[in-house]
Amino acid sequence: MILQILLIVNTIVGAYFRYNRAGRLMHKIPGPPRVPLFGHIKVQKPHWVQNPTKYHLISINSYIQSIHKIGECVVKRLIKPWFLVDFIYGLSFTARQERAVLPDLHNFTKNIIERRRRKRNRNTATGIQENNVNEVKATMLDILLDEEAKGTINDKGIREEVDTFLFEGHDTTATALTFMMMRIANEPDIQDSICEELQDIFGDSQRSPTIEDLSKMKYLECCIKESLRLYPSVPFLSRYLRKEVVIAGYTIPKNTYVDLHVFDIHRDPEVYPEPEKFRPERFLPQNTAGRNPYSYIPFSAGPRNCIGQKFATMMIKTLMSGILRKYRLEPIIRPEDLVFIADLVLRTNHPIDVRFRPREHLTSN
Repeated sequence: MILQILLIVNTIVGAYFRYNRAGRLMHKIPGPPRVPLFGHIKVQKPHWVQNPTKYHLISINSYIQSIHKIGECVVKRLIKPWFLVDFIYGLSFTARQERAVLPDLHNFTKNIIERRRRKRNRNTATGIQENNVNEVKATMLDILLDEEAKGTINDKGIREEVDTFLFEGHDTTATALTFMMMRIANEPDIQDSICEELQDIFGDSQRSPTIEDLSKMKYLECCIKESLRLYPSVPFLSRYLRKEVVIAGYTIPKNTYVDLHVFDIHRDPEVYPEPEKFRPERFLPQNTAGRNPYSYIPFSAGPRNCIGQKFATMMIKTLMSGILRKYRLEPIIRPEDLVFIADLVLRTNHPIDVRFRPREHLTSN
């Protein structure tokens, strides 16, 4: 009996950019104001790693490379039917590549957990209270370690939770930012509307945004949603059916893996007229009323939806508002030039470039 078990491994480390860091990064990019987004928008150190050493940075880079390699292995297994047989797959070069990189993934997560556990133990021994009112709130890892002390989760459970958070937090958000900046650069009128909203919120102030500021960015949020509709970071979802399901008169047997193609769902012309056009107003409250909630699923849906979708949206708002307050985005790559490739995360077969024009330069002219 063929065992149809697909190893689906999600992606990747958290891209923890901050508003003021984004501004400094843009100023440090050498040469003309033309920036290849894939490759520049990538992982920053996880907030668990304080003052990263050269070893930490090498470890992070190795982790990223391992995640990308795992993604390639998964896609190869998905598109080659004979790889559905575990025995045949186990003999393949792809399986050997997978086995070679898995230790890097697991060791990276284990090291993060162990470093945090040791630090907490040292603080307990010396009576230091790290998370007081003058410090940041407890991290997700601290909460998990507290639950471990109560006996409600074991070490394996902690590792799985950290794996999920790391895998989901980097490539998906970086991909969303990449495609959004490309598309906004190609939509000057929409970019102007975003800047008008930001001007209403910030005026001429250079201050960093607050949570209240982010909540006021209604039009920018519609633009984020429209960008994720056209370019969902995860273009397909997989589910395993534990019971028989009937859809549109077709019976899908139980014990079947089903792929949901988010990329195509988001381009249904009956739901989104002229689906290739970028129209943020599709997501105004009056236009979403009555729309099937499963017609827009960039973060999946149901009990297994993305736990970090609000965090991701806030991160994108923070970055996009910070960039657009300082730069005007100008197109180099057109949407019709994009050629997508098979991967766990939406990617193209070529770099995506955007030109950053400082707004001080625009006003001086």
